[in-house]
Amino acid sequence: MGSGNLRRKIAVIGSGFSGLSAAAYAAKSGDEVHVFEKHNQPGGRARQFKTENGYVFDMGPSWYWMPDIIEDFFRDFDMKVEDFFTLVSLDPQFEMVFSKEKMSVPRKNAEIRALFETIENGAGDQYDKFMKSAKFKYEVGMKEFVTKPCYNWLEFASLKIAGSALKLDLFSNFRKYVSGYFSDPKLRSLMEFPVIFLGASPQNIPALYSLMNYGGYVLGTKYPMGGFYQLVLAMQKVAEKQGAVFHFNHDVEKINTENGKVVSVRIDGEDHKFDAVIASSDYHHTETLIPKSLRNYNNAYWKAKTFAPSCLIYYLGIKGKIPHLKHHTLFFENELDDHIDCIYKNKKWPSKPLFYLCCPSKTDPDVAPEDCENLFLLLPLAPGIYDDESTREKYLKEMLERVEKHTGASHLISRIEYKKSYCVSDFISDYNAYEGNAYGLSNTLSQTAVLKPKIRNKKIGNLFYTGQLTVPGPGVPPSVISGKIVAAEVNKLKLK
Repeated sequence: MGSGNLRRKIAVIGSGFSGLSAAAYAAKSGDEVHVFEKHNQPGGRARQFKTENGYVFDMGPSWYWMPDIIEDFFRDFDMKVEDFFTLVSLDPQFEMVFSKEKMSVPRKNAEIRALFETIENGAGDQYDKFMKSAKFKYEVGMKEFVTKPCYNWLEFASLKIAGSALKLDLFSNFRKYVSGYFSDPKLRSLMEFPVIFLGASPQNIPALYSLMNYGGYVLGTKYPMGGFYQLVLAMQKVAEKQGAVFHFNHDVEKINTENGKVVSVRIDGEDHKFDAVIASSDYHHTETLIPKSLRNYNNAYWKAKTFAPSCLIYYLGIKGKIPHLKHHTLFFENELDDHIDCIYKNKKWPSKPLFYLCCPSKTDPDVAPEDCENLFLLLPLAPGIYDDESTREKYLKEMLERVEKHTGASHLISRIEYKKSYCVSDFISDYNAYEGNAYGLSNTLSQTAVLKPKIRNKKIGNLFYTGQLTVPGPGVPPSVISGKIVAAEVNKLKLK
């Protein structure tokens, strides 16, 4: 089907981080790449919106971690992050609020070590040991382990991975691992918190993921001036420089197949021919676009999977400044396990929730009008939960009361100039997210690497999947890697 110069025509569905990445790498290898995005802008969950009264809200990711992985993407195209935006290092990186005290995590590693020592005798040395091991996991894990297409376990037989299998701690659980280093509950919470982003209880996540602590705390928490969306725009530019073409407000309705191959894609009622399709859209949703008999997985498969949480998000514009508030704050006054049980066991709204607050206006004057604050509140929830407006509002009230208690600010509700909530049903309607999940599949041991949904359709040779429901997993850096892995696999396809 390819033209005389054998350029293949590839459709990428969705322009989240994995779609942007896949489009850039596929176009670089000489293919004609078209990206179809149902929204009017790129970014998927990482979109941004501006209000008439001057607020700029990043809709999703706000933790810029593992900066070297993101840098690697640009380097692959002979570019640098600085060509596109300015990264600042946050100091403190974030603050944690406990029931009786608070703890700020400083920017410099030596200062974090000193902080640990003041909280628990000998914890400074333990911190060094923990991070030394975490650095090893990061270097093997993020540079070798997560870059495999994961068709089978033999891919992991490389000497580096096989030789370090034990040191990677794939089979010990994260909670036990952390408690082997630290006794103080605050230090344990501090070390356990990053894996909540991986969507499971610390008891169910392999200790391999202490690499997150290294990728965050040691490499530092950054912020792109102008918001996280600057990364989306930069990746779009990189893809376009390679020749990829973006089509916004284009909804893919069906993937047409003949004899075990995709032949065309139906977009807004019209069929367009393609040699291959890379779906960066929700995996379960993508499979509803093909006949049941050709799907990799049935509904029972998805029902049995452990999904990372969904969440309730509030985007708030607040009149007047809020004192004593950092860029990132974690409100951990309640028991982590109680909240986690409401997500994974009981599947209900938590009675004693934890939540996260991002206030980018503390760092970036351009995301809020003068003398105002931009607040992003996020409360993790069980996927598939019912989320009516009155429940959302009840939790907003509780979260703001806790912010007031922490900062000494008052009357925050009456100071709201802009308010938008976002929850389970919005994830479903905007992203076709399975049960409204926000972060993909949990990185539990039984859902790691080869045990994740496959990046290639087993019955349709030229249909591929990328993003947080497949390898390597949830999060921005893994999604960027996912796009690269899939583009390399598509590149191996022979044109018939």
